[in-house]
Amino acid sequence: MTPIRVGAATVARIEESYEPNFDPRLVFAEWSDDVRDAHRDWMVPNHFDVATGLLKLSVHSWLVRVGGRNVLIDACVGNHKPRPRFPKWHLMETPYLDRLAAAGVRPEAIDVVMCTHLHSDHVGWNTRLDDGRWVPTFPNARYVFSRADYDYHRALDADPAKGPQAAFRDSVLPVVEAGRAEMVDGAHALDEHLVVDPHPGHTPGTVAIRLASRGEAALFSGDILHHAIQVHHPDWNSSFCADPAAARRSRRRVLEHCAGSGALLMPAHFGAPFVCRIESRGDRFIPHLD
Repeated sequence: MTPIRVGAATVARIEESYEPNFDPRLVFAEWSDDVRDAHRDWMVPNHFDVATGLLKLSVHSWLVRVGGRNVLIDACVGNHKPRPRFPKWHLMETPYLDRLAAAGVRPEAIDVVMCTHLHSDHVGWNTRLDDGRWVPTFPNARYVFSRADYDYHRALDADPAKGPQAAFRDSVLPVVEAGRAEMVDGAHALDEHLVVDPHPGHTPGTVAIRLASRGEAALFSGDILHHAIQVHHPDWNSSFCADPAAARRSRRRVLEHCAGSGALLMPAHFGAPFVCRIESRGDRFIPHLD
């Protein structure tokens, strides 16, 4: 994917995986064959796989270069991570770091890692396995975490009814223990270009990250929207949303912001072309996926 210009910033997609991977009926309670057929013209082949009947979702990071810094937004699943609940992600082996290097950046050159939330497919490359220990993959970076999300996942990890939270233990705690984490509360300006903006719902501490440079803008939405079908149906939550009402409010805020400001929407899992502009038509939203 050719890097995208946003003012003086460049944004590159660093792919971990892009494949048919989720049953739409398990992700979206409202999914039906009628919905599939009504949206088939734009969903196939980049967002829905006819042969398997599965949603085609990407797992990727966004590499933002602006103001002389290299910023990585979301950190995918990671290699060697035990994820038996998600067979496609269990003990993965991908050339993610090679793809990062092909984009011109090695791990030690990353200045900031920003996670939109702390689910396993957004934190995995925070750490790598080194002689049996999980250590920060990006040794010179500060890792920006939402304190609300950190506290939420820490409580889950300590809850006997929930059991140990693997991703929290192998991809978040080692960063904190290494002294590389920066916890932020509420809206937080990283610098003049990047702002962390709370959008609770998918998780209590989910954030959107806004990029602005020279009159142009983009919004990194994480899992506030999982799939482009949610632009057409903003009231649809995924089965992974912790607070359904708040998730709907946050999703609509993102869509209204992008439609009203012209900001480029840069989600974490949309299929090709992976980014889109949002148009508002009355009370409806239309994604421009071209």
